[in-house]
Amino acid sequence: MERLKNKIVLVTGGSRGIGAAIVEKLATEGAHVSFTYAKSPEKAEQLRDRLQKAGKQVNAIQADSADPQAIQSAIQQVVSAFGPIDILVNNAGIYIGRPFEEHTLEDYEQIMNINVRALFIAALETVKSMPNGGRIINIGSNMAENALSAQTTLYTMSKSALTGFTRGLARDLGPKNITVNVVQPGPIDTDMNPANTELADFLRSRMALSDYGTGSDIANLVAFLASEESKYITGTSLTIDGGLNA
Repeated sequence: MERLKNKIVLVTGGSRGIGAAIVEKLATEGAHVSFTYAKSPEKAEQLRDRLQKAGKQVNAIQADSADPQAIQSAIQQVVSAFGPIDILVNNAGIYIGRPFEEHTLEDYEQIMNINVRALFIAALETVKSMPNGGRIINIGSNMAENALSAQTTLYTMSKSALTGFTRGLARDLGPKNITVNVVQPGPIDTDMNPANTELADFLRSRMALSDYGTGSDIANLVAFLASEESKYITGTSLTIDGGLNA
């Protein structure tokens, strides 16, 4: 059963890791999925081509989430080519970790511009034409609730901001029947956060389920939130971390 048949979807930061898993899952559910990427066109093209060969409707757009005009242009491209966006998945994000006293204003601006400002711009541009019953799904982090280690201050701050953004936006868009939620992944096995490191062993020792999750675990939750099955869920933070924050 294709729960998202003919829905128009935009996933930011969709060429690798969790983003790529979300793109593939939503396309498999019948959606027409466009995704943005900042760098590495080879990975974006490989994902697009593989899914297109499987009969899925997938489109790749180069757009750096640090650039407000690039975000706006990507959304306008999707709307012009395919129609109003039904489902926006704000996935693009970065991590900058170092001792706090070594941080610079540039670090702060970079992480806030991509992890917070970009979501505001994407939502603002998308809702101009989003139909009633739309979905906005923000990808945050379980660290919004629990700073698991040192050298994570800026990242934790940026992801905590998504909680307030999600709750406020849910109130603003409720009258249009648009739901807004934030998914908060914990340790997920990707090329940026592999499950075979000393840090991974430490995190596993603190988890209820004692293992890393996969991109598919996150994608399955996103697909549920994007579907009609989740129509009464909004303004909520959903942590998916194997019980690390339990």
